[in-house]
Amino acid sequence: MGGEIVDEAVQAAPAPPLRGLVGRYTGYRQRGMPPARHRGLPSPWLTLIITLDEPLSIAAHPDPGAAPGDYATLLGGLHLTPALIEMPGRQSGIQVAVSPLGARVLLGLPAGELAAADVHADDVLGADVREVHERVREAPDWAARFAAVDDWLLRRMSRHEAAHPIATPVADAWHLLLSAHGLLRIDSLAAETSVSERHLRNRFRTEIGLTPKAAARVIRFDRTRRRLASRPDAIDLAQLAADCGYADQSHLDREFSTLAACTPTNWLAQEHQNIRSGHHPPA
Repeated sequence: MGGEIVDEAVQAAPAPPLRGLVGRYTGYRQRGMPPARHRGLPSPWLTLIITLDEPLSIAAHPDPGAAPGDYATLLGGLHLTPALIEMPGRQSGIQVAVSPLGARVLLGLPAGELAAADVHADDVLGADVREVHERVREAPDWAARFAAVDDWLLRRMSRHEAAHPIATPVADAWHLLLSAHGLLRIDSLAAETSVSERHLRNRFRTEIGLTPKAAARVIRFDRTRRRLASRPDAIDLAQLAADCGYADQSHLDREFSTLAACTPTNWLAQEHQNIRSGHHPPA
């Protein structure tokens, strides 16, 4: 039916051996929606997108020097500015949230090599990403699609079994930042992990893709915007700022303007339809 409207968003946990390396799978399918532009915001997860029926169109990357383009599969690292994604009313795919601690095991390289980058996934992961792309497209439902991604990542994990997840102190520091919602001074973080601030900063940038200070900002921002999306009509921005560790609402506005290139109010207005429907466009 030409006028049919479809707006699906389905989340699933990865297979048990992948947990801790992969956060979640999000399947999405939209049809008949008004054209829009979505902001792919900074988050503590690397992004792997495997499309279904049409490519993902990136209008602007976190790296301003990268050209716009269409992607059948996309791999993106941690970043401090948004990507701009064209949503022409039709889009579908699976988004895989990959922990930077799992990059060496699942992707075969440290997350730092993907910092601020969005690339064609097969340029990094090789031809087998095209195989899983076909399997996902042929699968009859979301459960089968997620199972195909599970199988593919488990095979990659086996292939890279000699590349262990990031060892301490970087892994310890990352977990401490996550558990503190980004609200931990870097000198305290270095003391907790028994290394110098300089050593931690250099190792962190190599393995994660951001400095500890930048990572803390992204973790805090990600928590804030999720809280904002959970209650878009009843949120008190001043209270949100206080709850999430900002000095005041002006501080929150400034940080949002830096990391999202818009204010919290403008972001809510732009993402209104996605938030209302519970839809999770590519991040």
